[in-house]
Amino acid sequence: MAGTVAGLLFCQCAHIIQAPPGRHAFGMNPAPLGTNPRRRGMNPRLPARAPLSNFRPVRALLYHASRLLAKMLVAPLVKIHVLRRGLSARNGAWILAANHISHFDPPLIGIAARRGIDWMAMSEHFRQPLFGAWLRAIGAFPVDRARLDRQAVRVALGRLRAGRAVGMFPEGGIRDGARSLLEGARTRPGVAALAQMTAAPVIPCVIIGSDRCYILDRLWRPWRRIPVWIAFGRPLLPGARGDRTAFEASLAEAFRELAAELRQHFRLSEEDLPQSAARRRAAL
Repeated sequence: MAGTVAGLLFCQCAHIIQAPPGRHAFGMNPAPLGTNPRRRGMNPRLPARAPLSNFRPVRALLYHASRLLAKMLVAPLVKIHVLRRGLSARNGAWILAANHISHFDPPLIGIAARRGIDWMAMSEHFRQPLFGAWLRAIGAFPVDRARLDRQAVRVALGRLRAGRAVGMFPEGGIRDGARSLLEGARTRPGVAALAQMTAAPVIPCVIIGSDRCYILDRLWRPWRRIPVWIAFGRPLLPGARGDRTAFEASLAEAFRELAAELRQHFRLSEEDLPQSAARRRAAL
């Protein structure tokens, strides 16, 4: 169906694996990276070189064309309500951290955002040559979820050094109910570690309603589109590396506040809150 095709237009973000106790979250040296950081005004906490760091004109064209196609496919099926969309137009390097309730989250958030997002995506998507080439062309990059993928971290650092926005899901996968950070579950350390390694601010983002896209064929009517609600939060600045726990707590609190704001602003009911695909189908 059209919704499924739209869902494939952006990749599902991959999961950052928690490091064993006593090790850096990415298994890398946490010391400041880069050489000659004052050259060209570079951030001393970012690497000096970054493969695939910039969108070339062709990549930019492909990204915007893909985003336009996604909007055209989604518009007749889903109505997206957004709070503080302007925060997603922030210049410079930053990390988008969002809750994850369905495979449709990346395309829907990408449509709502006013700036291109470089999604960290599960490596399985890149095994198909054509699809993988297209994902790379629109700025996505792979991460191997079965191990601590240092290459993916280096690419993410490079994108941030180049002033890009990198998208991640700190829950480490699709979560609902008590497993969701919206209900108080802990976040994985990847976002906080990357933010502190680069001094990049983190913009929290909460999405609600995208799990209904799993039953789009049963709910959709020409006069009634499925509602999805998205809120962007104020940027959070990472503290010192020793304050990672405090930063993760601040990020978790920001997610809960955004979820509460969406519920109040749009008067959402319990039925609107995230549910598993199986539960959605069983309720019909």
